[in-house]
Amino acid sequence: MQRRSRGVNLGLLMLLSQIFHVGINNIPPVTLATLGLNVWFFLNPWKPLYHSCLSVEECYQRKDWQRLLLSPFHHADEWHLYFNMVSMLWKGINLERRLGSRWFAYVVTTFSLLTGVVYLLLQFAFAEFMDEPDIKRNCAVGFSGVLFALKVLNNHYFPGGFVSVLGFPVPNRFACWAELVAIHFFTPGTSFAGHLAGILVGLMYTQGPLKKLMEACTGPSGYQNHYPGGRPGVYEDVHRNYDVYTAGLSEEEQLERALRASLRDRACWMPAQKLLSHCLPSCQLQRCCLSLGCFDRYLNKEIPEIAHHPMAFGSHQKKK
Repeated sequence: MQRRSRGVNLGLLMLLSQIFHVGINNIPPVTLATLGLNVWFFLNPWKPLYHSCLSVEECYQRKDWQRLLLSPFHHADEWHLYFNMVSMLWKGINLERRLGSRWFAYVVTTFSLLTGVVYLLLQFAFAEFMDEPDIKRNCAVGFSGVLFALKVLNNHYFPGGFVSVLGFPVPNRFACWAELVAIHFFTPGTSFAGHLAGILVGLMYTQGPLKKLMEACTGPSGYQNHYPGGRPGVYEDVHRNYDVYTAGLSEEEQLERALRASLRDRACWMPAQKLLSHCLPSCQLQRCCLSLGCFDRYLNKEIPEIAHHPMAFGSHQKKK
């Protein structure tokens, strides 16, 4: 295991700020453990990125199967980690409260392995179909594939509503596909196959046989709207506290409210859409939001236009 070089990790500091803003007591245990595991492997990589990323050549041809375990929990840089974990924070609170901690842990573990397997199959198929052997060498790291699978689950359990993708309202049920296409065309360096693998795994769970196979291995999922065990504890109040945090608003409404509040604190104001149109086309997202002092609040929730913006990622590895 190699320790990452020391230095100021702004993305990591902002992630900790988000966690404390939500409140550690309001984050269910499996979600918190997943965040902690990803941060741990970022600070103390098990192997260098080139030896932990996932590719057909390394896994299948050279039989380095441990990459299936390592790749989801390694990230190319601090911003890759930050945006993935902010997304995990929101999805984890929703889904773990809905499914229960034990089943959610089972889902995250299964998805972490299965998205890697599906990614390898997709890369192999693309290479053969397009007659491009180099595709088998494409190496991907990151938790994004699992997050796309969890997004499919979240849209399944919480249907209805719209999300904004590049400024266009998209129904929730199509949001994954819209984001997949938008990310592919507007954010070079990301892994199309990795994100697609996540969507397919999520659909295998919600529309296919995966959930039944998982239940056959361990028993019924125990689907519920509260935490299991029947004992009083800190997580009994999560639903109430989370509603206070979100105020029952949609993601877009929360974005607008966060922007107004942040800018009002600094005696200035700018509508959310104007801010987006000002920052995104000029590729100055981080600099713009940091200068306005709203970056930490701006991403309280997963915003597709930002979470997958090129400014948020490094260029060393393709990121899932």
